[in-house]
Amino acid sequence: MSTTTSQDFATAIQAKVPRPRHGHGPEPLSGYTVLCSDRSRAADVALRHLSCLGARTLRRPGADGDPETLDVIPPGHSDPVLSCRVSWSCDGVPGLADETAVQAATGVMAVHGRRTGAPERLPLDYASACAGVLAVQGVLAALVARERGTPVARTGTSVAHAALMTVSQYLAAATADEDEVLPGDDLRAGPPFRSRDGVWFETEALDPRPWRAFWTELDVPMQDIGRGWQPFVLRYPKAVSPLPPSLSRAVAARDYAEIADAAARAGLSLCRVRTVAERRADPGLLTGDGTVAGPWRLTPYDTAGNAPAPAVRAPRADRPLEGITVVEAGRRIQGPLATHVLGLLGADVVRVEPPGGDPLRGMPPMSGDCSARFLALNKGKRVLQADLKTDGGRADVVELARGADAFLHNWAPGKAAVFGLDSDDLAAVNPRLVYAYSSGWGDALGDEPPLGTDFMAQAHSGLSDMMGTDGVPRTSLMTLIDVLGGLVAAEGVLAGLLLRERTGAGTRVDSSLLSASTVLQYEALEQAPDRRVRGCAKPPLTDLTGPWPTADGPLALSVSSYTETGRLCAALGVDPDLTGDRLRAEVAARLLERTAASWRGLLAGAGVTATEVVTDLATLHDTPVARHALTRAECVFVTAPWRFEA
Repeated sequence: MSTTTSQDFATAIQAKVPRPRHGHGPEPLSGYTVLCSDRSRAADVALRHLSCLGARTLRRPGADGDPETLDVIPPGHSDPVLSCRVSWSCDGVPGLADETAVQAATGVMAVHGRRTGAPERLPLDYASACAGVLAVQGVLAALVARERGTPVARTGTSVAHAALMTVSQYLAAATADEDEVLPGDDLRAGPPFRSRDGVWFETEALDPRPWRAFWTELDVPMQDIGRGWQPFVLRYPKAVSPLPPSLSRAVAARDYAEIADAAARAGLSLCRVRTVAERRADPGLLTGDGTVAGPWRLTPYDTAGNAPAPAVRAPRADRPLEGITVVEAGRRIQGPLATHVLGLLGADVVRVEPPGGDPLRGMPPMSGDCSARFLALNKGKRVLQADLKTDGGRADVVELARGADAFLHNWAPGKAAVFGLDSDDLAAVNPRLVYAYSSGWGDALGDEPPLGTDFMAQAHSGLSDMMGTDGVPRTSLMTLIDVLGGLVAAEGVLAGLLLRERTGAGTRVDSSLLSASTVLQYEALEQAPDRRVRGCAKPPLTDLTGPWPTADGPLALSVSSYTETGRLCAALGVDPDLTGDRLRAEVAARLLERTAASWRGLLAGAGVTATEVVTDLATLHDTPVARHALTRAECVFVTAPWRFEA
């Protein structure tokens, strides 16, 4: 972008364009301006989050086909000092230009479709939203490095690399030393459940006792209760949950109130599947101008003064968090993924585990002496084993935090205070510490919320409603919100680190699975409830995305307009006046006549993008689309999803 253009836009936004406040608390990007042409979901998410953190944002014109670029102008400057490029594919590999193609080529469709036994498009712009968060992470990390003496000038990421990050655990399991065993039963059974009076709901239990007590009270045979426990627990790592049909029949014979009473007596958590309209009405969700607030809250410590900053060596440009120490007391996915991201950015991560180590280290499939899934999130972290129920164990963690830059945990509500390791406790020994709490619900559901896990958050947030069809909600068994929650938590820590570098003060950062879900719902939540489409002369556009079976494998079609539908019909020799199920049937029949690769080439000549769907994650390492973003050690790992240059 030319100097004149930069000056014109910077002057315009600083002088004439008011910036709405969407965030909470202090603003790490106060005084900054960000310019972007904003033609994609990734760029929209990035601009929203940068605005929530205090930046003035402006959408500038751009040429069609150009990569998205965020240009960052610091206070007192008229030209950008940092640019962040957001592309569709890793290292410019051609062939990916939309969400559908990315999901098909990176294994997202394969994982999301496991519960039905066939690849399926995730009906959200999930990879794009995650890429927007990654872009903000890159910008914040680069600015932290600049504050510490390294003039990073360029960074970037891609939607494809973001998608690979979201399937990293499944990819590690698929390439482990041991073979991964997936259930072969009826994959469609399982939550969400439906009561006799038509209420859809999710259930959660982290040990078998409440599970057994609940289903026993509902008169489910003990054999089926035992047979259902393992697939219920393993739905997180495997993305399938084939439960005995007797469970669904038991709740279908009772009203929801009766089911809820039984769950309360058993200690099992329930969460009703809510609509987007119900979520929209939650207090505090929307700001005064009708937009959704940022997914984190930054709260400065109430301390008398700030500790002096220690002398540090400037980091390398490609490791912007080099020299920063992060202490993590995390479990499962959300917390460990957040610090994994910070580690990929160069931070030294010290993980606090119970005596004997995290039990998830032994979860199959194994690579060497450790779980492949565990390695995908925790490889390279140092470990401190500490019993937090003892004074000595807690003292060890306090001593770690004394010399750290950030501390992150995702303990159950109230646990930090019980341990004496809450933000006030650790700020007293290290007032420069960025203290991050990544919870399930935040403060949205009171003092005694249900278990705050991925699928419960999908239900309560309205995501299950958004992904459903014909009034039937749908929960993805891919860990969508655990992953996005971890990315959002890391984003919040980076914002806290930048604020500390600019002010010298430590900060508490709060985020949650529920707050992370809004990143996938901005448009749905901000749309007026009574909005209607008027004057629509054409019939509704038939969804022809697929994936579709071909002579040798599934194929996904990037068809999202009447023009593209017409091109597809012409290429297939299908009557363009057909709509709905008749059109889908004709398309399905024609696509069976050729191989996926043959159709891909033929349709490309007609101006329609078709992408062969990856069905075996173990093959991703050898595909042109993904191999630049993967590396093989104990199993296949996803590399750092950003580029940084001085």
